[in-house]
Amino acid sequence: MNVLLAHGVDVALVVTHRDNPNENIWFDSVQKLAELHGIPVITPDNPNVPEVVGQIAALQPDFFFSFYYREMLKAPLLAIPKQGALNMHGSLLPKYRGRVPVNWAIIRGETETGATLHYMTEKPDNGDIVAQQAVPILPDDTAHEVFQKVTVAAEIALNDVLPALLTGKAQAVKQDLSKGAYFGGRRPEDGVIDWSQSAQQIHNLVRAVAPPYPGATTKLLGKPMRILQTLVTKCTAAGEEQPAFYVKEGKAYAICGSGVLRVVRFELDGVEMSAVEFAAEHGNARFEFNC
Repeated sequence: MNVLLAHGVDVALVVTHRDNPNENIWFDSVQKLAELHGIPVITPDNPNVPEVVGQIAALQPDFFFSFYYREMLKAPLLAIPKQGALNMHGSLLPKYRGRVPVNWAIIRGETETGATLHYMTEKPDNGDIVAQQAVPILPDDTAHEVFQKVTVAAEIALNDVLPALLTGKAQAVKQDLSKGAYFGGRRPEDGVIDWSQSAQQIHNLVRAVAPPYPGATTKLLGKPMRILQTLVTKCTAAGEEQPAFYVKEGKAYAICGSGVLRVVRFELDGVEMSAVEFAAEHGNARFEFNC
């Protein structure tokens, strides 16, 4: 929205979600930003009900812009703006259509993602593309860090194409949907670690669900454990058949299905501790994961 305002766009209405003080959010309030600029705000539970559709239609908007709005817009809404409804998606479409694209890209080991501005259709993330901006995913980037990059990429993409959009000169490119797929949402239980996987696969999961997301989980010594940060090592665990956790020279390690991870940050039974603190309490013994 800041980009729209910077270009002098008359934002007639902001439709957003109610601010929830109990929600774990790490972004600024859209409602507060709109109120700061004197823009009317509505927070309907369902934007597709006739009352809301009528309220928006009465404004006779030229464009809709959707920035991470959680509700699907149905045909009566999409038909309202004279020059189209556009959505900003957090991937390089047609890859990673659907939910939580940044998390999925990291889990699947991608080295690049980005932001895509596209026309909206009734099918999500399916419309023609008007702008894209790529960003790198570095080997140890977390989802939060990549999301911050994608946010900047989204601003760049919108800033660059907005003058052409406003004058009706933007070029749209049809998606080749065969080059990507849809991905669903993720739940906290999807963060349970499968220690039979490789060190790289587990590292990808850990950084994809690291705080402020729920974190990658397992059990150690019969207690719940959250793995918050890892590094892939060149260590080997010759002869080890079972995944295990151990401390050596003040550093914590996890033996995986193949390869070894250094466990940089972790919580045991809800308490974050260092490898040194763990060793002081439990020694340097090798402990198998209870999973």
